[in-house]
Amino acid sequence: MVSGGGFIYISLEVLIAVGCCLGNMLVIWAVWRSGALNKPTFCLIVSLAVADFLVGAVAIPLAVIVDIHIKIPFHACLFISCFLIMPLQASVLTLLAIAVDRFLRVCIPFRYKSTVTKKRLWFLAAVCWILASVLGFLPMFGWYNHDTLTRYNSTSIDCQFNAVIPITYLIHFIFEGCFLPPLAVMIALYCYIFLKIRSGRAGVSAETSTYKQKEHKLASSLVLVLALFIVCWLPLHTIQSITYYNQSIHVPPIALYFGILLSHANSMVNPVVYAFKIPKIKREYGKIWRRVIGQQQQADTNNSRTPASNATDSHDGRVHMKIIPQGEPMT
Repeated sequence: MVSGGGFIYISLEVLIAVGCCLGNMLVIWAVWRSGALNKPTFCLIVSLAVADFLVGAVAIPLAVIVDIHIKIPFHACLFISCFLIMPLQASVLTLLAIAVDRFLRVCIPFRYKSTVTKKRLWFLAAVCWILASVLGFLPMFGWYNHDTLTRYNSTSIDCQFNAVIPITYLIHFIFEGCFLPPLAVMIALYCYIFLKIRSGRAGVSAETSTYKQKEHKLASSLVLVLALFIVCWLPLHTIQSITYYNQSIHVPPIALYFGILLSHANSMVNPVVYAFKIPKIKREYGKIWRRVIGQQQQADTNNSRTPASNATDSHDGRVHMKIIPQGEPMT
């Protein structure tokens, strides 16, 4: 990119990174404050928020480093590039775990609490992160661009993502193997969930309108999170696939950078979805907001009282002096 375009790109990345960090820290705090961590589904929502937080705190700064093409050792560049892939894998696997959790909630409502415990969900979240790390750092074990080392004839290179990560790994393994199949499974699970809730055959408790409304609302919120994930990540994968399968098509650099920004922005929008769609988190957001506003109003009140008090004291002094007759001693 030209210098002006590069400055705009980096500025947008910084704004997205700040939004990711603040928004997802607020989500984690709200879930913890509300006591929702005792509920299995919210364990996975926190895990997803951690992945989104890492995008803003670590992945975006590393993406900026890669974009400015600094000269670093080859394997350091490879490690940075692999870390950029890991949050994507963690998000996909966590979203899949959430879909399975919702599926079990409507299919085995009576055995759900005994089957899906908080301890098991935390273990599942840990498995998702371990698997995401293995998938994301797979190029470190040999699946990298060996030609780059040969071409530079040095252990240090100008760090570029495409220079160290093979396009075959991105397309065949990440996109076609680790992105599309889980998405297909998640879409099928949520379709079944909505049909099950709508038909009212999720057990006796599903006959009550309260149960159906609660499950439908939470499932709708999580489907919206999934839909935004697809919308934000699919353009970048599509661009990469086009350049791989039809190299005669020229993709403008601005389109690639737009796809990168959109994929990173996904980690910033999830806290907004939670704020409007998930009641527990929405209520806790409201409490936090009222507390901040209340403290600000109290500070403003204290500041306004001090000048008023001084003015009153001064005024009283002037009145006191006026009512003393001339020549009469003051007591």
